[in-house]
Amino acid sequence: MPTVAEAEVTVPARLTAQDKIDLKRVEDYLKSLSTLKSRFLQTSSNGRIASGKLFMSRPGKLRFEYDPPASILMISDGIFLIYIDKDLDQVTHVFLKSTPVNFLVRENIRMDGDITVTKIERSPGLLRLTIRDTDEPEKGSITLIFADKPLALRKWTVIDARNIRTNITLTGLETGMKLDPKLFQHGP
Repeated sequence: MPTVAEAEVTVPARLTAQDKIDLKRVEDYLKSLSTLKSRFLQTSSNGRIASGKLFMSRPGKLRFEYDPPASILMISDGIFLIYIDKDLDQVTHVFLKSTPVNFLVRENIRMDGDITVTKIERSPGLLRLTIRDTDEPEKGSITLIFADKPLALRKWTVIDARNIRTNITLTGLETGMKLDPKLFQHGP
């Protein structure tokens, strides 16, 4: 029996006229996010809960600073997503392009081509959009959840290649500020 991730693979959503309008709105909104900072709450289907601060600078840069007792720092330098476990003194590099979160920080955000929109859902005040890599759907999916009118990113859910679901909920989101480039560097 296929997993949830395999069942969705890259079947594109059938887009209505309203869907196309909303996709353009999302595209324009995400392109306008040059920098972002926010608190986040992370919950995972494997039972883990964490919180911290998120910093983003497009293109390519992310930083997740986890609050204690977590001893984790994740940094994207534009090429790698670097996972740092301070307790274990362990550093893992994964190509950013091989992760679903790459979509949020890529230079050219488009809702077609190498991205397939698999689902669009609306509920009062919310817009949900699920996307996958067109050529490598096995990398997982990301569902972006926006408050609507005005459009604002509030949450995303990643289902990774191992079928682990991770929810990131944003609070106190600020955009358009200058961020220190050192936030996105790893090393001495």
